[in-house]
Amino acid sequence: MAPPASIVFPTRNRRDYLAVALGSVAPQAAARGAEIVVVEDDAEDAPTRALVEAHGGRYVALGTPRGINVARNACVVHSTGDLVCFLDDDVEVWPGWLDALLAGGDHEALGGPIRPRIDANLHACGREPLPVTALDLGGEDREADFVWGANMALRRSALERIGPFDERLGGAGDEEDWQRRLRAAGGSVGYVARAGVDHRRVGPDARLRALSRANFYRGRAARRYDAYKGAEPSLAAELRTLAGCAVHVVRFRCGVGVTLTALTLGRIVEALDPAPAPPSATDPDYLSGRSGTLGRRTALIGALKDARAAVRLPRRAPRGARRRVHVVGVARPENLRTVARLRRELGRSHHDVALHFGPPAPGAGKWTNINAALADAPIGDADWLLLVDDDVILPRGFLDRFLTLAEGYGFELAQPAHAFASHAAWDITRRRPGVLARRTRFVEIGPVTALSARAARELLPFPDLRMGWGLDARWSAIAAERGWPIGIVDATPVRHLKPVATAYPRDEAIAEAEAFLDGRAYVARAEAGETLAEYRRWPT
Repeated sequence: MAPPASIVFPTRNRRDYLAVALGSVAPQAAARGAEIVVVEDDAEDAPTRALVEAHGGRYVALGTPRGINVARNACVVHSTGDLVCFLDDDVEVWPGWLDALLAGGDHEALGGPIRPRIDANLHACGREPLPVTALDLGGEDREADFVWGANMALRRSALERIGPFDERLGGAGDEEDWQRRLRAAGGSVGYVARAGVDHRRVGPDARLRALSRANFYRGRAARRYDAYKGAEPSLAAELRTLAGCAVHVVRFRCGVGVTLTALTLGRIVEALDPAPAPPSATDPDYLSGRSGTLGRRTALIGALKDARAAVRLPRRAPRGARRRVHVVGVARPENLRTVARLRRELGRSHHDVALHFGPPAPGAGKWTNINAALADAPIGDADWLLLVDDDVILPRGFLDRFLTLAEGYGFELAQPAHAFASHAAWDITRRRPGVLARRTRFVEIGPVTALSARAARELLPFPDLRMGWGLDARWSAIAAERGWPIGIVDATPVRHLKPVATAYPRDEAIAEAEAFLDGRAYVARAEAGETLAEYRRWPT
């Protein structure tokens, strides 16, 4: 028989906080026959497991950090109670908390007061809330718009009806999104005045600097969620709020005002340099779900980030063995100037480079044209085949560095990373400062893709496709089946000058991909975003 309630904690490396939370919950759970489940959003920690089991709970570790909503969904999967009571690991429940929730009426989502408790001398003028999640809707039970994840109970039947938490969200809106879906489906949210918790900050976490840092990142997440909903304020409005916060700090000498200033600053930073939006839920899973297109402002920010990242790269690179490199591309008339730059850069290499950029045949797609070019100029005994788009800018010294790293780390399929100032649909392909190369599960089919002689033998001839969407997902799956290491070379970031799908209809590209992948294995979006290893030293 299922217990009346499951008390569940998503956590990550906060054993001291969790000890207090479990100590307050365990007696109430034992009295009502409820179960306790703790999900570690990271690798297993033996002392945390021992702590949980000492309080009669079950401990589950996800292995790697995957996000708050992934951990919440795991809490649901690994629990059995009719009422799933979510608590943050830094709370301490009030006496009678569980009894009050179990008697909370017919609402499908329930929550109670969240009282901030900061164990430090933080000067507050009393005009602004403390910088910790809080909720106070009064001393009487009532219907609520939302309750918060620090103290939130959901009926299992509602979870089954509404579905899991959206795992793309985290840091802001993660629990709100689920409740919006519940209300849209006719469900209700209830506030239970006696089911309260204290939301704690102690030790270094209670100091002004730590609270401000946390609020800065909370501000970024809040702005990101506003953008996700399409409700983000203008930058001018954010700047006015920042000015008001600064005046508040000076006028009232208010420590809380400092944390609010940090939060607003986080929102402004996010507006100027936004993190990638969550992938589109409507895009097929062999696509990134993002446009990756830069505007003027984001291109300028990207150029500044590229300049900063370039300082962190090792200047001296070992020269690899001399290789035979076969370069194939399609040169459209409008891009002949860019192709001339490509020829000059590739010609500077110490490798033996054979360049084959030909005009496209009328009405033929990219891969038909590439196959035709390879028929006219076979790869022969070349060590590497490079497929290069005609709208890409290569960095100086590209090929020597690129092949040294690709061969040094044993990649059979490889691509250069995209610069920050480059259009790029996949987050995984964006350069990482201080990293020379990464082993991944996914390599794109453009704008530059390198195939070793071994890979080329198995993948040639290429499918007779026009746009080729989904081909990279298929190649990556073949690499996994063959055990080929594949990866991204960050030390040679390239700039893709045009956004994806500007030269052909997007709907046609998706339809072609659907037909091509039907019945074939491919690497889906979730796997494609994984980095298996990072390399920060030149191979020897």
